[in-house]
Amino acid sequence: MALIVAGVSHTTAPIEVREKLTFRPQDAVRELALLRANGLIREGVVLSTCNRTEIYAVEESNDTLPDISSLLSNRLGDDVAGFMYVHRDREATAHLFGVAAGLDSMILGEAQIQGQVKAAWEQCRAESGPILNRMFQSSLLAASRARVETGIGRGAASVSSAAVQLAKKIFGGLGGRRAMILGAGDVAELALECLLKEGVSVAIVANRTHERAQNLAERHGATAMHYEECWESLHDVDVLICSTASPSPVVTVGRIRASIAARGDRPLCILDIALPRDVEASVGDIGNVFLYDLDDLRAAAAANLEQRGEDVPAAREIIAEEVQKYWDWVAGLAAVPVVREFREEMDRLRSTELAAALKRLGPLSPEQAEAIEHFSRSLMNKFLHEPSVRLKAAAANGRGLGVVDAARYLFALENKPGTDPQKGDSTDIA
Repeated sequence: MALIVAGVSHTTAPIEVREKLTFRPQDAVRELALLRANGLIREGVVLSTCNRTEIYAVEESNDTLPDISSLLSNRLGDDVAGFMYVHRDREATAHLFGVAAGLDSMILGEAQIQGQVKAAWEQCRAESGPILNRMFQSSLLAASRARVETGIGRGAASVSSAAVQLAKKIFGGLGGRRAMILGAGDVAELALECLLKEGVSVAIVANRTHERAQNLAERHGATAMHYEECWESLHDVDVLICSTASPSPVVTVGRIRASIAARGDRPLCILDIALPRDVEASVGDIGNVFLYDLDDLRAAAAANLEQRGEDVPAAREIIAEEVQKYWDWVAGLAAVPVVREFREEMDRLRSTELAAALKRLGPLSPEQAEAIEHFSRSLMNKFLHEPSVRLKAAAANGRGLGVVDAARYLFALENKPGTDPQKGDSTDIA
């Protein structure tokens, strides 16, 4: 049994690839359930955000990489191998912990990814299990420590804030500008907050569910608009930020062209921070329309990296500490069934030898039989105490997986009922 993560991110795949590989929660659960039903994985979690799609799994007896690769390739409609990275065991754990802390984000140290990791884990709990549950829980702890104990998360760090800063550069300032936001989720709310801090005079929130748009607008003093009506107001805004969960573009060339005539020569800045993208790529070809998507935010990300780069080593040290703690737990978990099986086997031998000795001794009083029984148990416990303690200690200090395997071999436990790792009674990860 082994731990694996395979996926793509903004560091390996362009937005055209990433948007085809996004998973909705129900899709993620369905695909993981199929992998489990086919005996390929024991546990699984899919992490799908605007910058990455990753599949974490505890494998069964076979290497599941070909199956995961096939799943992603089918979703992409092409071979995903050229874009995909793979990490196993300890490296997979370190990767997840770094992702949760924002160390692998386009915007270094962004805070939103920690919540996205938690949401992905919770959405996939039906297909997860003890190994991944503990790993994802530990990743959130590691991320929190990195943010509290280093400056990796200082200031505003998010895709939303980077998008607003880009708009600010384009216009030389957003004071008095008019903005519209499509969407009413967390990313949209962050964008709205950033716009208002920059002095936007009018902010409009539009969403397919008007109630959600209204709730968001009321919290921040903005104006809510019915989704069907918002397109008529495009001619009157300077900045359009798109962050919906639509599987296909909602901002089309036709809708933008319809607003151009009424705009005169006023430029329109469109910031598409959704994945899949909300805006048709050809919208950027329209005169006086400036379209930017997630990959266009790399310049802002580079500036962010310079400011926070000095905090990365300290954050990595925290990640390494928490990774070690997690693998100490895994190793300790591996030792528990072996210690139990070891003691059960020794007790079976004790009982067999005691029964034979009592026959040879002939008739004994109950007190004498009880004394011999007590002696045999006491002697066995004294013999087993030190090996049991040392086995658990070795597992806890990082040497345990090899020692556990050696104990199985030395005491012939590998062929005993209940000791086969593939039966689910053992939880070691090799």
